[in-house]
Amino acid sequence: MTTQAEWHSELQIEAVVFDFDGTLTAPGSLDFHQIRNALGCPKNSPVLEFIDQTTDRRKKTDLYNQLTAFEMEAARHSAPNPGMEALVLFLKKRQVPVGIVSRNSRQAIMTAFTNFKNISPLDFQFIVSREDNLPHKPNPDTLWWAANKMAIAPKNLLMVGDYKFDLEAGRAAGCPTALLARFENDPPQWAVLADMTATSSMDLMEQIRLHLPLPAGKFPNDLLKQYLDKVHTNDPELLINPGIGEDTAAVDTRGHEVMVLKSDPVTFATDAIGSYAVLVNANDIATSGAKPRWFLATILFPLGITPANALSVLEALHNVCAREKIVLCGGHTEVTDAVTRTIISGMMLGTVTADKLLDKRNIQPGDQILVTKGVSVEGTALIAREFAGRLIQQGVMETTINRAVQLLSDISILTEAQIAAQHPGTSALHDVTEGGLATALAEFATAGKQAISVDLDKIPILPETAVFCRALKIEPLGLIGSGSLIIACRKDTARQICDAIRQQGINVAVIGEVIQGEGIRAHRSGRPVQWLSFEADEITKLF
Repeated sequence: MTTQAEWHSELQIEAVVFDFDGTLTAPGSLDFHQIRNALGCPKNSPVLEFIDQTTDRRKKTDLYNQLTAFEMEAARHSAPNPGMEALVLFLKKRQVPVGIVSRNSRQAIMTAFTNFKNISPLDFQFIVSREDNLPHKPNPDTLWWAANKMAIAPKNLLMVGDYKFDLEAGRAAGCPTALLARFENDPPQWAVLADMTATSSMDLMEQIRLHLPLPAGKFPNDLLKQYLDKVHTNDPELLINPGIGEDTAAVDTRGHEVMVLKSDPVTFATDAIGSYAVLVNANDIATSGAKPRWFLATILFPLGITPANALSVLEALHNVCAREKIVLCGGHTEVTDAVTRTIISGMMLGTVTADKLLDKRNIQPGDQILVTKGVSVEGTALIAREFAGRLIQQGVMETTINRAVQLLSDISILTEAQIAAQHPGTSALHDVTEGGLATALAEFATAGKQAISVDLDKIPILPETAVFCRALKIEPLGLIGSGSLIIACRKDTARQICDAIRQQGINVAVIGEVIQGEGIRAHRSGRPVQWLSFEADEITKLF
């Protein structure tokens, strides 16, 4: 049973250091109450610290000899902690280096190893005992030494132990920590120092596994099943639910007149890729007047990703689908060297009655062109999340960057699309995606077989967008822009639609109108200007 409240999706373990007594060996091999009494050590004083503070050299030597005798007696009668040998062998099979950092004597450690059947000291890259010229726990210096010896960063070195000194040393060194719990009642206060808490070696193995790089190939079925078991679909029209061994989804649409389908990949890096993949596909469905209903996702993970990181993406897919009342009904997951970052290719299905289906061919001269929120909502958020360092170098304030980071929560256009679709004055909808507003309006005009007159002075540009684009020398009109919805509506209904959208706290502006002809006719301050076109999205200049 995992007792940690949450696992950390970004944690990646490259090596593991174990405490010895009570961790690799079964707890209770040393009676520290008996040892303290024999040595004259105060109740609340750690034994080694008590001995080290003794100024009489002869007495100090005698105390260490007594302690070693206690340890040797315990070591001779010790036994491996159940399952810990299997855990060490599992890590070695996965080519994860392991070491030991202990407050015990080397002699006691070697004696205890004679009771192990499947592993030996040779299975460990190093064994640090109290005789070594390194500070003993809870001092972090030894873990820094261990990370350096293993040629990894401390953040990738897991410290596993059964006592607060192990956790304190790990935390102080910047290492993740794992507590192998041996308490029967409530955990002690220091248990909060653990990044993961396990009540058995098997539980610990499963938690560590979540943070080891996955091998190439399909996502492991047992891990995928853990996720799918939490995904509950109550849609009676979904005939085949997602599950291990299910290659397809089946949907009963007899009660609906039109099914709308959409497929779109997410290729730009983002820490919110799961929710993003759902919304960019749902946005397109909504522009047809349909309700997004079912979603399938093909997810390609890069080599080196951990199960925890991969599962966090799946969790995000599930959470945003649940929030938007979309059924996550299937897909495929795979780890492959064909990608260098996670890629999600999503397919969304929606339904709408035939009389409510919106078609861009319905636009006509005189229709007003509205845009919600502002241009490049998505691009602004992505830049803040992926290029904060570059922005700071260009003098952009961190407060501006932090505000922009939050814009990724605004990439859904479902609310305003639903409002517009329900209004009889709406003739067509189009969401802004790759290539920004410039490309989206050109596509809209082409699909509607009409021209569009645009007043550049009326196009809403968020302050954060303007600052970022000036700093990075890119054009906001060509920057990827999910979150903005283009609405074409009859002139006499534009104000009603704008008012209804603004009542939901969403900004909307009238930026032009449909005219006869082809393409885009742009003007600024009443004078004609050339409409910009982009062969590639402006954000590609930054990657």
